[in-house]
Amino acid sequence: MIRFRFLAQNTVAPILSALLAATLMSSVVAQSDLTSAPTFSKDIAPILQEKCQTCHNPEGIGPMPLMTYGQVKPFAALIKDRTVKRIMPPWHNDPTTGIQKFKNDASLSEEQIALISAWVDAQAPEGDPADLPAPIQIASGGAWHLQEQMGPPDLIIKSSPFDVIANGQDQWWTPDVKFEGLDGERWLRAAEFKPSYPLGKKVVHHGHAVLIPEGESRQVALARYGVGKSWEIYPEGTGMRVPAKGTIAWNLHYFPVGAEGDNDVVEVGLWFYPEGEQPELETAGEAMFRVDGLNGMARGQDILIPPNGYQVLTGTHVLQSPAVIHSYRPHLHMRGKVMTMEAIYPDGRKEVLSQVNKYNHNWQISYIYADDVKPILPAGTVLQFTSVFDNTANNPLNPDPNQWVVFGRRGVDEMSHAWVGITYINEEQYQQAIDQRRISQETLSLK
Repeated sequence: MIRFRFLAQNTVAPILSALLAATLMSSVVAQSDLTSAPTFSKDIAPILQEKCQTCHNPEGIGPMPLMTYGQVKPFAALIKDRTVKRIMPPWHNDPTTGIQKFKNDASLSEEQIALISAWVDAQAPEGDPADLPAPIQIASGGAWHLQEQMGPPDLIIKSSPFDVIANGQDQWWTPDVKFEGLDGERWLRAAEFKPSYPLGKKVVHHGHAVLIPEGESRQVALARYGVGKSWEIYPEGTGMRVPAKGTIAWNLHYFPVGAEGDNDVVEVGLWFYPEGEQPELETAGEAMFRVDGLNGMARGQDILIPPNGYQVLTGTHVLQSPAVIHSYRPHLHMRGKVMTMEAIYPDGRKEVLSQVNKYNHNWQISYIYADDVKPILPAGTVLQFTSVFDNTANNPLNPDPNQWVVFGRRGVDEMSHAWVGITYINEEQYQQAIDQRRISQETLSLK
């Protein structure tokens, strides 16, 4: 026999009341979670201003602007994906090795990444527009980025025009242009390398403007450029000696991207110390330290990366005088993945100064050390650079892992060197710098 049990009316009513209360409580909790979730206006917009909008603005090199909620919301999931994977913002320095304080650190903190993730997971609420930070001033696409800080350039030099093709192999433009505009020798304070807008911003991958002084054997590297590095300001009291006469040797690497145009011109803006003023230290600017083709070999002769394989190269350079290092910029091509800069001191100690462990050829980032941590190295220090190449399918930039790879200027070939912002000093200046660093550290430890 099947027995049915019926609940009395006075029993059903309390249960229904309890269910209703639970439903209401769940709704209240959900509403509370939504209210406490991060919002675009209060939490996300400040991060985008600080780390993203320099590129992601209507005239920037980013593929889409990220200035307003309406522009950001459609890309919320993509933004979470790219930030969690640390693909964006572009910053390829190893956060676990070497110096970690930089003047131009574009990376997101773990807290910022978590905040973006929580915002996207909460369905990317806008929040109250009254919470938005004040808009930041962003230079237009064709403007000088240093102008707000330095004023207009004291002198502008220009390359000869180049006709950009839409498709094809890498292109190089190497005109020599007479250097004019100075009445006498001056000391350079800052320089900015400015491709044309909008075409040049798309197709100029990197380049150099090197002054060959008249009647001298030296070279003066006025400006060097790569996507992600367009300007350089020398530290206070440091400058580059620029003669009044000479020839600018331009070396411009154009990479076709489907856009073409005639008479493309690259400009370099120069800012000088006041006339008659000489800084205490003379810098070489960014100097090349080769990792390939050393020990009597021809340039790049030792680069030979097997199909579906790897190669590691090491290059060493002995500092003949003390030096201060201001910045570090590895240069590899599409198979390059890692470059490490290590100091081996005269007493045998070793120190990894920097390691870029997620190198990406699309970006040529200069890692500019904060003043209180930039390396001060004694004479006899060995700078050792180690490069790692990945010619396997695991490398997302690899155009063809089944090819042997050798040295060459094209992006599909390889190179291995570092551009190091370096100022050589004498023994007295070295001791002064060491003493100042020690006093500064002792002062900080007392606070």
